[in-house]
Formats: sequence, structure tokens, C-alpha cells
Amino acid sequence: MRQQLSGQPGIVREYDPGPGVSISSLEYEYPAGYRVPEHAHASDQLIYAIRGSMEVSSRQTIWLIPPQFALWIPFGTLHRIHMPAAVSMRTLYFRPGLATRTSSPGSQGRCEVIHVTSLLRELIVETVRLGQLRAGHRHERALRDLTILHLANATPVPTFVTLPVEKRALAVAQAVLADPAAPNRLDRRCMDAGLSVRTLQRLFRKEVGIDFDAWRRQVRLTRAVQLLAAGSSVKEVAFAVGYAQPSAFVESFRRTFGTTPKVWVTSAGLVER
Repeated sequence: MRQQLSGQPGIVREYDPGPGVSISSLEYEYPAGYRVPEHAHASDQLIYAIRGSMEVSSRQTIWLIPPQFALWIPFGTLHRIHMPAAVSMRTLYFRPGLATRTSSPGSQGRCEVIHVTSLLRELIVETVRLGQLRAGHRHERALRDLTILHLANATPVPTFVTLPVEKRALAVAQAVLADPAAPNRLDRRCMDAGLSVRTLQRLFRKEVGIDFDAWRRQVRLTRAVQLLAAGSSVKEVAFAVGYAQPSAFVESFRRTFGTTPKVWVTSAGLVER
């Protein structure tokens, strides 16, 4: 049974590193549709799936994480996880302050999706195989230091969206998340959810900080990043996220990320198949 930290509801320490341990780990197989309820840990956490994609939520933010990516979660952060399909999860738990994200200097204290290189993947898998890395064991200490080094320099990946709180606006948002490539038909979506287009736009500006159209572009580009990381071509990605012309997708991607999809794939250390 999970043990809660005194005075901090929702924070558990079942998997946190024990005395003399720098990093502990968890290996778990989740069936499709499984939901891990909201919780937090007293350790920093790296969530990674060697198979399947995860949706991790914290407050109004949702991160979409395919196997090439992992999510860094600082200690004490309440979050919940949904497995749309079967997931083979490998998780590392770090003593707070042991690892930092030097490649993304303003990210301390925030959740962040990172690209998992082939070497970092093997470091995660080996750590999970060992179960824990003890500070007093020379081999395990070397593995710990190498893991921390590659984690610190991993490339951040912007695969998140912020959701509205109001239930009707949230219903529209969830419909878009389920199928980003579907035609807009905003008036029909609003009718189904029981609110006007004007009310929806007001709620998105108030609760998300941007209007619905800008938010929908963000959803499409977030999905595009996932597909690019999985090896899909720019043309395939453009059609998959609802752009009629690849050139329109490239221009939208460039305006958001400051570079073209192909250049982003190269700079992130990914190889387009």
C-alpha cells in the first residue's frame, strides 16, 4: 500500500529512494485504458515508456508522450496518467536535487518532456534492471553519474497543451484532442457542447490564455512533433494533423518553433525515416 507523507495529501513514497540509494526504479505493464489516479512523489521522477504512448496531466496541462520521449516530473508535483493503449513503463526516481536540466535553464521546478536518445534509453533500462543505484557501489555510482549527465543535456520537446476548466469548453477541447485532423466545424462542436462560439472563445482566452484557433494549431503541432519523432515524413505529418498542403504545415511549424520540421528533427537528434 502507498504511504503518504504526513501533512501532504496525495504525496506517496512507496518507490522513492531509500537510505544510501541515489536512484530507485519501477517496471510496470499497464493495459489499454488504464488510469493512474492523481498522486505525487517525494522524489524527482522520470517517466518513460519503452512501448506505447502515455498522456500525463497536471492541473490544466496535458503532456503527450510517445516512446521516443520521457517526462521529467519534479518532486511534489501532483499528476495523473492515462494509457490510451497498452504501455510498458520504466520509471526512475531521483533524490531531490540530484539531477538538473542544464539544457533548459528555466525549467527547474517544472515538468518537461525530453527526447530519449538510444544511449539514455539503455541507461534507463539498465537502471530498472538493477532496481536501484546505491551511492556506495562503484559500478552503480558510475551508472548514476552517466544517467544524470545525459538527462541534464537531453533535448526538450514541446509536446503539451493547456486545457480549459469549464466543462463545456473542456468537452470541445477533448474532441479536438481525440482527432486533431478533423474539420473545424466550430459552430457544430459548440452546439454539441451546449454553448455559443462567442462563449467558447471567451472561455479559452480567460482559462487558456489564447483563442480557440491558436489553441487548435498548438494541438496539431504537438501531435506533429510526436509523429516527426516517430519517423513520419513531413508530408505524412502534414496530412495526418489536418493540413491540406505540406507547405502550410511547414510555415505554421516555422512560425511556432522558429525552424522548419526537417531542421527541427536534425537539431533534436532525431533521424527522419
